[in-house]
Amino acid sequence: MLLASVALVALGVSAAPAVAVREQRQEPAEEAAISIRVLDIPASRVQDPRAQVYIVDHLKPGTTINRRVEVQNTSTETQKIEFYSGAASVENNAFTVPEGRTGNELSGWIRLKTATMELEPGERRPVEVELAVPKKASKGERYAAIWAQVTSAKERTGNVTQIHRVGIRVYLDIGPGGEPPTDFRIEGLAAEPGTGEFPVVTAKVTNTGERALDMTGTLSLTKAAVQAGPFKVTNGVTILPGRSGQVRIEVDQALPAGAWDVHAKLASGTVERTATGKIVLPVAAPMTVATSGGPSWLVYTLGGITLLVLVTLGGWYLVRRAAGAVAGRR
Repeated sequence: MLLASVALVALGVSAAPAVAVREQRQEPAEEAAISIRVLDIPASRVQDPRAQVYIVDHLKPGTTINRRVEVQNTSTETQKIEFYSGAASVENNAFTVPEGRTGNELSGWIRLKTATMELEPGERRPVEVELAVPKKASKGERYAAIWAQVTSAKERTGNVTQIHRVGIRVYLDIGPGGEPPTDFRIEGLAAEPGTGEFPVVTAKVTNTGERALDMTGTLSLTKAAVQAGPFKVTNGVTILPGRSGQVRIEVDQALPAGAWDVHAKLASGTVERTATGKIVLPVAAPMTVATSGGPSWLVYTLGGITLLVLVTLGGWYLVRRAAGAVAGRR
């Protein structure tokens, strides 16, 4: 499989909803700062923002692929880092990982060729990842995470062991043939008061494809010559096929009262959909955004009835005229 090396900073990729899965237990007094990122992606996915921050792929049973991730010590001390893969799932529209080193089927297919390493302050180094799919693997999408972990020394923290880990999500679909489609639709927009002084616009999104979605996007508002935004999606929502989720966008800017045109542009990977409507500010209570659209079914029905009447009258006129002409010749 053709691969492409990717540098996120050079490409200016907007990493969302999160560059990496991250977990901390026992909030450390002094954070052991490490970071991890994807180095290799399939050349066919270079334009896919998700593939530039996560490992996203579709493989046939019996396929083995190799990837590289890069870990960096961003602290001021030497760090001993452990690497492993762990379980993940999508629950309540969130990419969820358990504590500890709990595994699942997909994590068992992943082998990190480096188990541990020491990095000096500022040092970065690649880690090779092998993913081997068994020949008898069943069809479907699976989830896991690749972790880099630092465990604090007990002499520095007393009897409490502190763990800091950062990870990369893995979305792997298994099956014959080409990759299943990714698609979604925006069911509608709504608005509600936010926790502060600014309102929140929400969009109900339904996954109509066959792969999980990671929703990103923006919201823009216009009123005459005044423009506001774009405001970014403020919650990271992962939606399974056939399920729906609510995407939230906080309008974190004071805006004049009145009616505003709303334009929401949402995406998951390279798939993008838009929705438009009108919102009245300020938002004092939850409200449905009046969405813009074509003529309603009633307009089409009335138009059809009108056309039918005109055709009927026209036909009746032509019949009467023909009958009159025949009578005149007698």
